[in-house]
Amino acid sequence: MRGSTSHLLWTDDSRRGPAPGGAFSGAAGGSACGDLARISLTIDGGRVCGASFDAAGCAATAAACAAAVELADGATALDAARIGAADLDRELGGLTPSLRHAAGLAADALHRALASAAAAGVRLAEPDPNRALVAMSGGVDSATAALLERQRGAEVVAVTLKLWADRRTDGERSCCSPEAVVAARDLAHSLGLAHVTLDLERRFRAEVVERFVAGHAGGETPNPCVLCNGKLRIEAMVELAGRLGAERLVTGHYARIVDDGEGPLLAAAADPAKDQSYMLGALPPRLLSRLRFPLAELRKPAVRAIAERHGLPVARRAESQDLCFLAGEGKRGFLRRHGGLADREGDLLDSSGRRLGRHRGHQHFTVGQRRGIGVAAPRPLYVLATDAATNTVTVGDGEELRRTRVEVRDAVLHRPGASIDRVRLRYRSRPLACLPPEAAAGRHERLELRLREPAAGVAPGQLAALMSGEAIVGHATIA
Repeated sequence: MRGSTSHLLWTDDSRRGPAPGGAFSGAAGGSACGDLARISLTIDGGRVCGASFDAAGCAATAAACAAAVELADGATALDAARIGAADLDRELGGLTPSLRHAAGLAADALHRALASAAAAGVRLAEPDPNRALVAMSGGVDSATAALLERQRGAEVVAVTLKLWADRRTDGERSCCSPEAVVAARDLAHSLGLAHVTLDLERRFRAEVVERFVAGHAGGETPNPCVLCNGKLRIEAMVELAGRLGAERLVTGHYARIVDDGEGPLLAAAADPAKDQSYMLGALPPRLLSRLRFPLAELRKPAVRAIAERHGLPVARRAESQDLCFLAGEGKRGFLRRHGGLADREGDLLDSSGRRLGRHRGHQHFTVGQRRGIGVAAPRPLYVLATDAATNTVTVGDGEELRRTRVEVRDAVLHRPGASIDRVRLRYRSRPLACLPPEAAAGRHERLELRLREPAAGVAPGQLAALMSGEAIVGHATIA
């Protein structure tokens, strides 16, 4: 089919038609001219053994879809995952700027068909000890991790998660939106990498977002990133790695994996300003043996320098500070839309129960918060507690905030409690010395942690990372 744009005057209709039974299909559309593309793939033994398409709209879209199925049919699933819009453009001899959207639509449809196969649990490649699956969000950290793996000699396959699609969300600022998937795929293809999308949006909504909303409704400050890493996305990508024939999942997280002689454990990264071990603190050790963190010993400026040396366009990309599903909207509007948590006036109290003022809803406050309390006082005020049942917020001075005993629930100890000597109670806080709890390794409904120094801002719903020295040996939720 190689040639010039004159191929747009005809389309090979021999592959056009409805999707055959057992095929994985992907559709894309919605361009200004109303074009629609659908591509279906039959995959067996890691190879595309059948491909068909259908299209509506301009002739360019049909031609691009025909080119996509011609390139994919008979290829391995990994080779099909290397096909991008630029390949289809070349296959058609070079599309004019007004028609180039057709190649993008066909590429999207092809990769959504591959994503359907990835979500279905089929084997996509035979095992290869030299292959690594790299989680790519489209940012500099994950891209640099992919570069380092390739320099190590690994065959790198990239994966991007689609977790959230919402018209109110700024997809350009989210790491897991449809826009982020396309950007990460383009970046992976520019590096010559196969790219697979894993769509976990339904599970993410049910297991992470709904619990985030419910936590705020109940007066807690949940940490969705800990939940997402510990119970959803890392495990799903490790499972996908096995079906792609990769021994390990590689991510751009700043964290280390250590072994205390009893198995792998998480530990802090070399760069304390970027350390993400707290956010990964709920990962079970069985997954750590399948993970690699190439950035563990690097600092952020060194990572950006590596990306710049390799000409990556994301080398200086700014980092998003938002939760992926809040990007561009903010928590207040999100809770109102998705949880029905509208502003509702309530009393602002001091620790003796005296009314100091009014607030717009307990869900907008977290223990330890100082800004936005909304009342004048001769000394700084902090949120001491929130009560969902009465819609009250209690505030006081910094001394009232300090705690030496912390009750936690749903504790998981990978090592006996006697090994615990520190606990980290917030993402950007230092670990605090604590007395070892009297508890065996395993699960515990409730535990009490006794701190050797007072802690401020102990917020219910946040993770308590239980540590032995630098290693995380367990985790719990602050009750």
